[in-house]
Amino acid sequence: MSHVSPYTKVRGGRRAAVGNVGRPPVGWALPGILFFAVFAIVPLAIAVYLSFCHWDGLNSPTPVGVDNWTRLFKDPEFRQAAWLSLLLTTVSWAFQTPVALLLGVWAAGRQRSRTFLSAVFFIPLLLSTTAIAMLFHALLDPNFGVIKQIGPWFGIDPNLMGSSTGALLTVAFVGGWQFMPFHTLIYQGGARQIPEVLYQAAAIDGAGMLRQFFHITLPQLRNTITTSSVLMIVGSLTYFDTVLIMTKGGPGTDTTILPYLMYRTGFQTYDLGYAAAIATALVIVATGLSLILVRFSGFGSMRSTREGM
Repeated sequence: MSHVSPYTKVRGGRRAAVGNVGRPPVGWALPGILFFAVFAIVPLAIAVYLSFCHWDGLNSPTPVGVDNWTRLFKDPEFRQAAWLSLLLTTVSWAFQTPVALLLGVWAAGRQRSRTFLSAVFFIPLLLSTTAIAMLFHALLDPNFGVIKQIGPWFGIDPNLMGSSTGALLTVAFVGGWQFMPFHTLIYQGGARQIPEVLYQAAAIDGAGMLRQFFHITLPQLRNTITTSSVLMIVGSLTYFDTVLIMTKGGPGTDTTILPYLMYRTGFQTYDLGYAAAIATALVIVATGLSLILVRFSGFGSMRSTREGM
């Protein structure tokens, strides 16, 4: 009988314990899988099926093959709505990302007023989108809103919502004002994970705050920026209630983005089969943009930025 030292047993037991870390039973994930399947996969499958049918919402769906998709690619209104959705997404990302990034890095610091101001910054995130849209709709009313009094002081046309550019930029601003605190919170959490020793070493080498930001903070937040950008893109592509309340797709069709076009087609003209095709196309566009961003940012093969710390 060979002698096995207690050290070997401890090491072996420890190896077994460590080997099981990170491998929980699949059953633990079942509630999440079921929830996702019921509220995401099943509705998406139904929408895809309806995109190949004609349905007025009352009678039974009638299969029509690819007629809805053929109409989709030939519809100039759909092409315009797709272009406006991509434009709104780009403007929203360009507006929200720098501001949220700077606020998040600042909120991760140790300033005396940080806690109070951070709480103030996060207030818009607690309000409903409908309430915020109604608030800004009242503030920007060209006849009775605040913009009628203060707009001329800054050279702003009080009828800001009456121009195509002004209406689209206003929708992007209102959406950014509401959801920027969420992305600020993401960047705040990412900035707090950056090892302090990196900044200490940079300070010893004579690097100032600006160089530390561009050479330490930004590279360390690369994966955080990708995560925030994916959420921002998906959120911007699904703007609906803000457009419904503030512009109703106007002036004309200058803010008729894909979600609003889907709503108008399905619940105003009762062409729910074609609306399902628009919804499915929107899912494909959002998923494609997210996958492209993840692919070219290297997010899919990311590693911990704290290895060796």
